[in-house]
Amino acid sequence: MKIETPSGKNSSTENFPVGSILIRPSLRRHVHAFYIFARNADDISDNPTLSSKDKVERLDRMAAALIDKNDNEIESVIPLRNSLKETGVTAQHSLDLLIAFKRDATKLRYDDWNELLDYCRYSASPVGRHVLALHGIGESTWPSNDALCTVLQIINHIQDCGDDYRELDRVYIPQDMLRANNGNITDLSNEVSSPSLRATLFDMLSKLDPMLIEAGKFPRQIPDWRLKMEVSVILSLAKKLVKLLHNSDPLSDNVKLGKASILLATLNGIGRAWF
Repeated sequence: MKIETPSGKNSSTENFPVGSILIRPSLRRHVHAFYIFARNADDISDNPTLSSKDKVERLDRMAAALIDKNDNEIESVIPLRNSLKETGVTAQHSLDLLIAFKRDATKLRYDDWNELLDYCRYSASPVGRHVLALHGIGESTWPSNDALCTVLQIINHIQDCGDDYRELDRVYIPQDMLRANNGNITDLSNEVSSPSLRATLFDMLSKLDPMLIEAGKFPRQIPDWRLKMEVSVILSLAKKLVKLLHNSDPLSDNVKLGKASILLATLNGIGRAWF
């Protein structure tokens, strides 16, 4: 049985750059190997035709194949396993990511903000930590990395809140925050956000402010000038998307940055990397 269930998504469909030309050329293939692994694991967890049990079993197989050098049945695992061997980067970041995807397969609701942050600890932070490790950058940068990665993840949750509910019955909006605004999960099935849902999304966005402040320290902590620019660009894009979400309805609007906005954010990010 083939383990992967490709969705057709790739790095070009992501909100943020993945191993862009700003990354040191010698490391780009290692970043892409990690992305291929993550993309295929994500596709499994999001596949609406698979049962929760089947998803978890497939993800466990990916974890086992990552560790077992003789297991060559899962194509998306092999480049990352080879990369880990070549670079000496720990497999733990990749395994942590699988914890999040297995949680996606079994957990459809989040009671409060802290539960959501714990999910982001596994779904988002390992991505940045892995890239930092590839560059030989240590754990002192993790607080700022984790803040930025969590912001990116929650932006994605808000952007896709309607589709996640309608297609997967998955809700990342903390239930206590929704109740505090007299909202209901079924509000996510509407074509336009209710006042209660909008208030809840605004509350979530406000909680990103201190994370963005912490993330703002991140570029200055990075000695590699290429990665410094990459992180600065991503930070600039994140700030633009947060602003866009303040002024848009994710249920009725396509909350994506246009090419002009992306270019402006990229130039702004590159410029700010040096100031």
